[in-house]
Amino acid sequence: MSVDTPILNQGGGEADLIKNTTTKDFLRDVIEASREVPVLVDFWAPWCGPCRQLTPILEKAVRAAKGAVRLVKLNIDEHPQIPGQMGVQSIPAVFAFQDGRPVDGFMGALPESRVNDFIARLIGDSAGDTAADLEAAEAALSAGDVNSAAQLFGEVMQKDRENAQALAGLAKCYIKTGDLARAEQTLALVPPAKADSSPVASARAALELARKTPAAGDIETLRAKLAADPKDPQARFDLALALNAKGDRSGALDELLAVVAKNRSWNDDAARKQLLQLFDAWGPADPSTIAGRQRLSSLLFA
Repeated sequence: MSVDTPILNQGGGEADLIKNTTTKDFLRDVIEASREVPVLVDFWAPWCGPCRQLTPILEKAVRAAKGAVRLVKLNIDEHPQIPGQMGVQSIPAVFAFQDGRPVDGFMGALPESRVNDFIARLIGDSAGDTAADLEAAEAALSAGDVNSAAQLFGEVMQKDRENAQALAGLAKCYIKTGDLARAEQTLALVPPAKADSSPVASARAALELARKTPAAGDIETLRAKLAADPKDPQARFDLALALNAKGDRSGALDELLAVVAKNRSWNDDAARKQLLQLFDAWGPADPSTIAGRQRLSSLLFA
């Protein structure tokens, strides 16, 4: 992929976050790019010792921002026109561009903490914005507003393509709409280091449940089957899956706990294992998970 590919359009790598530019490409790399995300311009020269100290700090901070800001480096010896127009008289000099114009900057080799503060101020505490967006997305998903949830999760991913909670949330949106293939594709984008995180584990459990549910059957048919034979653990197990698919978590808990209470060893402890999968899918903080774990513990350790 070309180093000139915009990061938010093509999902590129570090070449999109950090690049060298020229006088000819300054309009594209800085002015136009800053209409998408803030762009830092590092004016430097090979002979400048403080530049060699500052540039690695800038690069580290930009990588840590994960797409919320970019870094463009301009060698003033090779391309003196732009720094001359901007009145750069000493280096290192860093200018921040946003919406096509310079909005902030500093001179000299700042320590890492001050560079991080500068970027945090520039992007408007994106971590706080991300947390708020994720909270709103989760609330929308819980309320059944899948479209709003998907849009909010997507906005978070524009800023941080590797955000595990956003990827997991978007996968759950696809699960809600029955698009299990796209849910699986979305979960495949989770970085290996985040694959075991709680949101991702919850989404994977929800995906497995969604694959099981069609085989469970219709709720009324299962109720009739259970009425005819109240001791049928498979009918009760299938009814629990069907109830959960319809959003009746309390009903699903009642049926599975009844199987555990009457015949825990049935089908290699299937009811207890299914309860644990439900807890994973609902998430550890969900009220149904908390109540279900308490009830299960009471049965197992009474």
